[in-house]
Amino acid sequence: MGGTGMARWLEEIRWNADGLVPAIAQDAENGDVLMLAWMSRESLARTLEEGEAVYWSRSRGRLWKKGEQSGHVQRVAEIRLDCDADTVLLKVQQHGGIACHTGRRFCFYKRLEDGLWESVEPVLEDPENIYEGG
Repeated sequence: MGGTGMARWLEEIRWNADGLVPAIAQDAENGDVLMLAWMSRESLARTLEEGEAVYWSRSRGRLWKKGEQSGHVQRVAEIRLDCDADTVLLKVQQHGGIACHTGRRFCFYKRLEDGLWESVEPVLEDPENIYEGG
């Protein structure tokens, strides 16, 4: 993807107090919003360098390459920055068609119906099979 002037483009982003920025992963083909995760300067730089999404896992406190356990990597076609420079959009090809750790196509699988969150998207693969014991 090419990364000339790396330091400058990274400094144009409005990082939060923890040095992170929210990143939306969107299917490059059909526009489906697959997931939201967080990125650090290092994870965004590595994403550009490797061409595959690398996020910052707040729960694990470390870099997390999407698909490192599941094999469901995200090949990055485009990286965009919103008008306020505080949210990144990754247009990706989702390997295996599963972005969510629950085995669904995307993470936004619950819809509000009559005051309750209802699961409205099918599980495509059992997480037990994806993550070797969940």
